[in-house]
Amino acid sequence: MRKRVVEHTSPLDALIGLAKRLAEYEIRHGLESEDFFNRYTWGKLGDDAPYVEWANDYRHCVDIRRYLEERLRDAA
Repeated sequence: MRKRVVEHTSPLDALIGLAKRLAEYEIRHGLESEDFFNRYTWGKLGDDAPYVEWANDYRHCVDIRRYLEERLRDAA
């Protein structure tokens, strides 16, 4: 499997890109990302490459969202 390298100019652009990828996973698997991630971390799903990528994208999305929320609180 070939890795994708995507560069974004801002955290907001990165968040939008990740949200789109998460939506693709959700449609393909018929499962919300949060539910998937819970099942994945509980060991109820395999560790196939697509699941690992989905989990990493979800973690990254959560981290960026948290970062942006902190910046917004600091600005308010």
